[in-house]
Amino acid sequence: MQKIYVHPLPVRIWHWTNAFGFVALIVTGLQIRYVDLISLMSFKAAVNLHNWVGFVLIGNFFVWLLFYLFSDKIKVYHPELSPMKHFRGSLRQLQYYGYGIFKGDPNPHHVSAYHKFNPLQSVTYQIVMLLLVPLQFFTGILLWDLKHFSGAVEFFGGVRVVDTVHVLLFIFFVAYIFGHAYLGSLGHTPTAHFKAMFTGYEEVETEVERGEPAQTLT
Repeated sequence: MQKIYVHPLPVRIWHWTNAFGFVALIVTGLQIRYVDLISLMSFKAAVNLHNWVGFVLIGNFFVWLLFYLFSDKIKVYHPELSPMKHFRGSLRQLQYYGYGIFKGDPNPHHVSAYHKFNPLQSVTYQIVMLLLVPLQFFTGILLWDLKHFSGAVEFFGGVRVVDTVHVLLFIFFVAYIFGHAYLGSLGHTPTAHFKAMFTGYEEVETEVERGEPAQTLT
């Protein structure tokens, strides 16, 4: 195995802040929604914690956005592939996740410093980070102060519409976290990808690199 540096420190800090923050939002959100069933803390404490964690994650989102926009790491999300190549690569990755992995087939994607996401991950992360996460934050801010944002709430169909969108996205992110954790266990060992998000170094098979030296980030 050969180690390559694929997760810079700012990305790792952002990732784990985001991960623990979303778990906190899920737990407090469940208590707020099902106040008669869940009582981990007082209702007021759950609301306050939910709001403060939400604002921390909004700030964390802009840290992520600025890091990728103003560094060459943006290539990670926008590989230099034609739409057709990207589509074919996504299909190959779907086939691998669907049944190839259960037959022992090799992963069609080979990790490198500027190509750490497979085509399917690249599309998924762009949808999640550039559409769904901002939408969740936006609806959360509207619900945070209904009186102050009453005009915007009414514009989008009223509090029931805004709340429904917020809850549906909440359900999606709960499922996403479980799916993300499962896919993270599909490395050459069950903990390899998790370790990489702490150390920054991903372990890859040297023969996969086809004799070319691994790229590193310094």
